[in-house]
Amino acid sequence: MRTTSNPVFRNLPKQEGNGGYASFGSTTAGAAQVTQQFGQPQYTQAEPYRTGPDHRSMTIDDVVTKTGITLGVLSVTAIISYFLVSNDADLAVPFVIGGGLVGLVLVLIATFGRKMDNPAIVLAYAVAEGLFLGALSFMFTDITFGGVGGSALIGQAVLGTFGVFFGMLVVYKTGAIRVTPRLTRMVIGALIGVVVLALGNVIASFFIEGGLGLRDGGTMAIIFSLVCIGIAAFCFLLDFDAADQLIRAQAPEKAAWGVAFGLTVTLVWLYIEILRLLSYFNND
Repeated sequence: MRTTSNPVFRNLPKQEGNGGYASFGSTTAGAAQVTQQFGQPQYTQAEPYRTGPDHRSMTIDDVVTKTGITLGVLSVTAIISYFLVSNDADLAVPFVIGGGLVGLVLVLIATFGRKMDNPAIVLAYAVAEGLFLGALSFMFTDITFGGVGGSALIGQAVLGTFGVFFGMLVVYKTGAIRVTPRLTRMVIGALIGVVVLALGNVIASFFIEGGLGLRDGGTMAIIFSLVCIGIAAFCFLLDFDAADQLIRAQAPEKAAWGVAFGLTVTLVWLYIEILRLLSYFNND
């Protein structure tokens, strides 16, 4: 199976074919899919999910609905979090730390516990990340926390996030960039690279002021954020392809929650990076 950069989309069914983009939303069973093993493409017969008489297969409508519900819960929670923090700034740090840690734990549980299609976990993650993003957005735009001032920055980050999302969806549907095993390996390698650099920057910050300079607002920080945004954008291509595989393999309806989960994780990361980048340009 082709590995995706988003861990919640892994362990997808194997399918036969010669790779490339797929028409997102197609429900044709037994569609082509390249399988990889030790870096070499393998071709195996598709093995669709088996659904009982009381369970139907997942469709694109299920993906849209579940993703919409998840993002709706996250957005409402983020708005509530923002206004709570704006009225009591002391809540900012607890919301950021608490929401971030809970969200991380839920991602690990969903991924390694194979519960990514559990709606309770998905919606709980949306609530935790909503608290986190609402408070973090306030901190980025409030001068008390060293922010640039002005809530307009949040609106710009939201527009930028969904602009990238829909832009990459168009790229995927038109096949302008084909999702191949090589592209997958490149994106995953780049993703691992930025994670290692980010962790290294955090560790270095304990010994050197500003760490490696990846988050201090300078030229290196701007370049690093642009790289992260680019990688997140390409992650969407892999995520769309993984969702398409599930639909083609006739995965059960509840698998749409896993797709919603994976897309939300990528959207959250992209929003944070765009918000951070905008704060650099607006920082006097």
